[in-house]
Amino acid sequence: MKAINPYLNFNGNTEEAFNFYKSVFGGEFDAVMRFGDMPPMPDAPPAPAGIQQKIMHISLPLSTGGMLMGSDAIEGFGPPVSFGNNFYISINAESKAEADKLFNGLSSGGSVEMPMSDMFWGSYWGSFKDKFGTGWMISFGQQQN
Repeated sequence: MKAINPYLNFNGNTEEAFNFYKSVFGGEFDAVMRFGDMPPMPDAPPAPAGIQQKIMHISLPLSTGGMLMGSDAIEGFGPPVSFGNNFYISINAESKAEADKLFNGLSSGGSVEMPMSDMFWGSYWGSFKDKFGTGWMISFGQQQN
């Protein structure tokens, strides 16, 4: 495994939260992607009006190999954020085979939110809740944050 990183979800104030974290931890954002940057997806609902500037993904390096990552949880793109479901554990695998093994093992008995697939940002990625309710994201590929 390359890294395990916390992934935080917010109710529309991710940018504010991450600017605060940046003021405490220092450094520069490694990635900032907004919902307006997302290409149309044939099987996904259209993005609600007014969310183009909201954060789809942001990452702030914390240490060598460690990242604090997050996004705005937009209605229609996942469950509403509430205390207890506002974070995921994100694992960056070292190979596609390792990503599949981790995904299949950890998701056994749980609920898959997004099966492993090639994503437009260049990663092979998937997400799920394990049988204990913990949220996980598994990633392998070009974008490792």
